[in-house]
Amino acid sequence: MTAYSTAVGGLATDITLPDGDGPFPAVVIRTPYDRARHRPEARGWARRGFAAVVQDVRGRHASAGEWQPYAHETTDGTAAVRWIRRQPWSDGRLVAAGASYAAHCALVLALDAPGDARPDAVIAAVPALGPADTAREASGVERLLARAGWWAAHGDRRDSDETALDKALAEDPGLLAHLPLTALPERLGRPLPSWAGLWRHHARGRLVARAAHAATPLLAVGGHHDHFADETDALWRAWKGPSARLLLGPWGHALTSAPGPDAGPAHRLDLGALYVRWARRALAGGLAPGRHGALALGGADLWLPAGAEGAPRTLRTRLVHGSAFTADPARPVRSDDLTVPADGPADRCLLLTPPLPRPLDLVGPAAVRLRATAHTPSADWAARLVALTPEGTAERLATGIVRRSGPAGRACEFTVGLGRLARRIRAGTRLRLEISGHHFPAHARNPHTGDDPVTAVRTVVSRREVDPAAVALTLHVLPHRPAPTDPAQEILR
Repeated sequence: MTAYSTAVGGLATDITLPDGDGPFPAVVIRTPYDRARHRPEARGWARRGFAAVVQDVRGRHASAGEWQPYAHETTDGTAAVRWIRRQPWSDGRLVAAGASYAAHCALVLALDAPGDARPDAVIAAVPALGPADTAREASGVERLLARAGWWAAHGDRRDSDETALDKALAEDPGLLAHLPLTALPERLGRPLPSWAGLWRHHARGRLVARAAHAATPLLAVGGHHDHFADETDALWRAWKGPSARLLLGPWGHALTSAPGPDAGPAHRLDLGALYVRWARRALAGGLAPGRHGALALGGADLWLPAGAEGAPRTLRTRLVHGSAFTADPARPVRSDDLTVPADGPADRCLLLTPPLPRPLDLVGPAAVRLRATAHTPSADWAARLVALTPEGTAERLATGIVRRSGPAGRACEFTVGLGRLARRIRAGTRLRLEISGHHFPAHARNPHTGDDPVTAVRTVVSRREVDPAAVALTLHVLPHRPAPTDPAQEILR
């Protein structure tokens, strides 16, 4: 194995070559998270016969230039791929791979680069599809905590400090509650000129739309507990290349190193080995056409074929309290706390199902249909589904949030999507449904004034009413116990 470093167009690049004369297929990883962290991964690719090329993106770590997130990746990636294909150790075949922001770098090569710079296959893990997709939910509501954490750690700086936001919150627990949110850099104590510009991006879905014109095989990997899970699924469903594969496990953003509470032994996969096997099959043209893959059923320690979906079922709920409640930005319902206040004015509408008489396998989209009233011209409606186990523990299952504007005091009907579930719920479990006006700090607080939540400096209280008889919680339930599948077999078919 041979390893060396060079500069490609001013960008720091590590090359790790297999033993032997070559030429070799290559895998390229372009990252803002320090190419040095990928050296074990690069050696793993090289041991399996791939030339591994890992590059710091422009303006990060050892690469020259100015760091502007999402601004230069097609241009710089194009130059890197053309350089790789000119090297004597390259056989011309190339896989673009990466996780999170690095997945964005890989995807824009496949979808936006000129033909001679496009990879032959793409591995996109927990893909950060673009600035608007990462900053906002599909409904337009701002993902505050995740973006504040990322910008504090990586924004407008050459290196990274993964603990920056945690340290700032330790000094000022109310840091994210200060208004306006555009002033966050001042409270962090360092310049973040790109922070305010992030929130001017509203047009989500560009890469998903471009996926309809894809011409390369795709392996999309994600976690049910990752904030980009829906985007990973949408990318796979939209991909029109010769083949598309999906692997969704009961994991967080760090995938197998961040298993969720519903993960079992069958969900512990060697992703690196699976990536290599898929890459070899993709480069050899050995993948069957169409969309396939595997979906972990959390809480059941098994895998299902990707695309499996139950039949819609509306579950009966009863009101516990809060058909009338107050959404107060000064005392928002918190995303990081599953406890429900036992006294004081209601801050949410709370409903419960009876204990489940038998286990339910929930596979597919979840949604809540509401008839509700807000007494302010702008209002967010957050719905959170929580499993209350027979042992008395509470576990978050799904969350959705929408923003609505209209005449104050007018009742309206609407749906809050909760994303896709893949989870076995045990018999005796009750499902708790919470309807509130905020989900903070995961999402920015609606000030209820009609002002932009990012630039608002004033908030008002919003009175709410929910018609409990009109609440419809719809889940997709498998009609019978599913037969397990082998995730490697599904990915490599």
